[in-house]
This record gives sequence, C-alpha cells and structure tokens, in this order.
Amino acid sequence: MTQFKLLHAIAMPKVLVADKISPTGVALLKAQPGYEVVEAYGSTPEQILNLVADVDAILVRSETQITREVLAAAHRLVCVGRAGVGVDNIDVDAATERGVIVMNTPSGNTIATAELTFTHLLSLARPVPEAVQSMHEGKWDRKTLSGSELFGKTLGVLGLGRIGAEVSKRALAFGMKVLAYDPYLTEARAKALGVTIATLDEVFALSDYITVHMPLIEKGKQGATEGMVDDAAFAKMKKGVKIVNCARGGIVDEAALAAALASGKCGGCGFDVFVEEPLAKDHPLRAFPRAHLSPHLGASTAEAQENVGVEVAEAAITVLGGGSPANAVNLPSVDSQTLAAIKPFLSLAQKLGSIARQLAAPGRIESLRLTTFGTGSDQGANAIARAIQRGYLRGIVEGVTDVNAPGKLKALGVEVQTVRSSAEADYKELILVEAVLAGGKTVSVAGTVIGKAQSPRIVSINGRTLEFIPEGMLLLIENQDQPGIIGALGTLLAKERVNIANMALSRSGGSNALAVYQLDTAPGDAAIAEILRNPAIVSAKLIEA
Repeated sequence: MTQFKLLHAIAMPKVLVADKISPTGVALLKAQPGYEVVEAYGSTPEQILNLVADVDAILVRSETQITREVLAAAHRLVCVGRAGVGVDNIDVDAATERGVIVMNTPSGNTIATAELTFTHLLSLARPVPEAVQSMHEGKWDRKTLSGSELFGKTLGVLGLGRIGAEVSKRALAFGMKVLAYDPYLTEARAKALGVTIATLDEVFALSDYITVHMPLIEKGKQGATEGMVDDAAFAKMKKGVKIVNCARGGIVDEAALAAALASGKCGGCGFDVFVEEPLAKDHPLRAFPRAHLSPHLGASTAEAQENVGVEVAEAAITVLGGGSPANAVNLPSVDSQTLAAIKPFLSLAQKLGSIARQLAAPGRIESLRLTTFGTGSDQGANAIARAIQRGYLRGIVEGVTDVNAPGKLKALGVEVQTVRSSAEADYKELILVEAVLAGGKTVSVAGTVIGKAQSPRIVSINGRTLEFIPEGMLLLIENQDQPGIIGALGTLLAKERVNIANMALSRSGGSNALAVYQLDTAPGDAAIAEILRNPAIVSAKLIEA
C-alpha cells in the first residue's frame, strides 16, 4: 500500500502506544478529534505484529522493538516516535526505506542528563559514594576520603549540544574553565556560552575532567565518534584525569578506560552508559572503586519522563496533522517558522520534479541539479529538494515520501545535487530543476509563487520564458514560428472534443516558438500523431501537472 506523504494530514489517525509513556502524553493524544489511541503496554513481539497492521503512528520507549518485520506489517505507518534520545530499538534503515519518519525526544531529558553528569563530576571530586559506603560499614574514615575542589579546574566538553551546553553552564557557575570540542560550534555560540573552543588534542592534553556529549557514530562513517577516547587519547591526557560519559556507550573505549584506571592515568570515571546493557556482572570496570557506575539513569527523573512523554505525543500529532517534526532522526527537521514560509513552494516543487521527468521522457535521466534562488534557509532548501525528488518519483515508484525519496532515486541510479544560489534571478524566490540525460542533453523547468495568494507558476521550460499555472493536462508544442499553427491545432483538438483552457507562448529562441496548452482532457495517441504530421510542428509532448 502506498505510504502517506509527509505534509499530508491524516483524517482519522490511529496511534499505537506500545510502551508506557507519561499519562499526560497519552491524554493529549486522546484529546485530538478523530484519534484512536491503542495502549498496548507489555505486548509480546507477536502481539505487536498483529497490532500494527492499520496504525499510522507507533510510540515507544526502549522496551518494544520496531524491527524490519514490524515495519513491513505496518502498511499505513507514517511515523515512529521514541520517548527518549536513543533509537537503538528501531530499525531506522528499514523505516527510511519504507518512508516512515523516526522521531526522538532529545530535549525532554536535557536537564536530567546534565544534572546526572554534574553529579558524577562532583562525586569524582569529592568521594561521596565511597564515604556513604564507608559509613554504612560502621567506619569513620575521614583521612582516606579527602577530595579536591572543582573551582579553578579545567573541564573538557566533547559536544556542545543541548546537554553539553547545560553542563558547561553549571561548570562555569562552579568556577571551572571550560574547553569545548565540537566541529559545528561557532565562535559566536562559544562566546555566548562563555566557553573556549579547543581541538580534540587540546581537550585531551589540558583537561582535569572530561565529559562526553556526542552521538555515537560508527567507525568508518563521516564524523565517527565510536572509540574516540581510546588508548591513544588517554596517552595524551594528564595523569589522574577524570572522565564522565552520560551520552552513549562506545564513545569511550571501555578496555582503554579499564587500562587507564589500572595504571593510574585515569583517576576515576563516572559512567551511565555502556556498549552492552545491562552491564555484565564480570565487566572489568566493576573492579575499580573509583569507577562510579550508574545503570543508565540519564532520563530517570519524574520530570524528564513527563517531558519526553508529552514531547513524543506532540511530535506524532504534528506529523499526523501534516506538519514537519522538530526531531526526526531520518529526515532534516524544519521549524514551524520555516515551514510556514516554504509551504507554498512545496507543492510547486513536487510538480517541478514531475514535469522535469516527463520533459526528459523517453530519455534516461542520469542526474538532477536542484537550485533554489533567494534568501531562504538551508532547512527550507532541503525540504524543497525532497519535495522535488518526491514529485520526480510520482507515478513510477510506490510508497514514496520525503523520507525515502533520496534513497529511491539513488537506487534508480539518479545522482542528485542540491544548490542554494545567491545569484540574481528574475524572481525573488525561484526553484530550478535541471535534468541531465544520458549523452549530455539537459532539460529544465523553473517555477515560483506569485501574489498574496502565493499561487504557483511555471516561468521557464528549457530556458524559454513563459508563464502558466501547473495544473491538469499540458500539451507542449515546439513549432516553426509562422502563421496558422495555433488555428490548425485548435481545429484538430476540436475534432477530438478536447477543450483548450489556457495557453502560454514563448517566441524567443530563434526560429521556433514554444507553447504550452492547458487542456481539459487528454487527446488520444492518434490526435498526437496527427499533430506531428504538420511539417511546421517540431515536437509535441503531453505532460500531467
């Protein structure tokens, strides 16, 4: 069954809440007009397979596994929402192939995770966990439980996203110096936060404490973070450095960490995440008293659970209502302000993609160049590019959405280049689609939106200037620029009982003219053949807008 398109509202959505989220979040879903909400906590994998057949959205935490098999069984599925940050229990690749949006809730547990990180930092500076254990054992051991102050120490922060920024604020309040490593951190943002941008090696060499706040990206992929803190990294650090990881297991090499603890290079660690969870009973890190280990408690506060439950419900409501999610894992997010600005261009973009493909037929397109002219954002340009790709695939591939359109085009062997241009154009905002065919020939179509109504217009075909509304059946005629062509064409179409609703004409481009006739109905093959028998007509092509 064809998937629903992104930005296409669903009239009577059905939502499966597979894992227990905040009651407030569930109540929010139930309050939406026309929503059917199925709560199925604790369902077996077999039960989940039966439940997903007709649902439009699935909300989970970490218990329910959304596998390739589950996704294949969910014929109407539009989105999967995870009440939390990690999406390890969701097959994101399979979801992307099927055009299903995968969303998480990274902001809901920001404060909870930042506070847990700082708790670990404090307990590494002052051995409170050891002191508590000692007191419960009946001891009064003040001499061996001496600590140090955070004041004046250097904290290296790997990743200055939401959580890294919140940790930095707390460190600065304690009088620490903060060195920040983040490839995407701007000088302006660093200045606003009061942190100093540093290289990775500088963070390793100069920090008394290091805390990790980056996503886990596998080795071999661009921007890989897996094993970022390894034996070589520890060799560059100060003796006695302390390291905290409340982000993702695997960023710090656990074997390297154990070796550093054993040698004294690392003076202690605070870890809430691990490569394999639950942590094995015989894991080497359990042997070190100064390894402060917690069982993945980053989001384990009442406030965080409330926040992520409401956030994932709101995300599902947004998508099912035809909007763009703020935190899609497999789709560039578009904020509400940008979405409002580009919305008139999205339907135009889809039509441009479809028209470009039909213009090229029966030729084989090898690559697409998608150019947006104007002052829009990267977010907006990305969304428009996906709409163009979705339009290109319309009618030739089933189940196309903004999520899987790039992958489906790649599977067809079509390369896509997206460009934002600041060059002057005839219109303030313009979208240009160029399709390069085998052999090097290029066809193109450009469009914009006009007036207060933001009405879509095609303003150029193959570099020829003309203007028309992209609706219905279009007949493109290239002919020698001589008298009688329009009359002859009208007479022939009248015999076929085909009415011409409108037309646009371009006389530039040498001896030939280009005209686009908007027709109420499509003429048959015989009529097209009759048109082409006129020696003054160079080409005739039917296009459905």
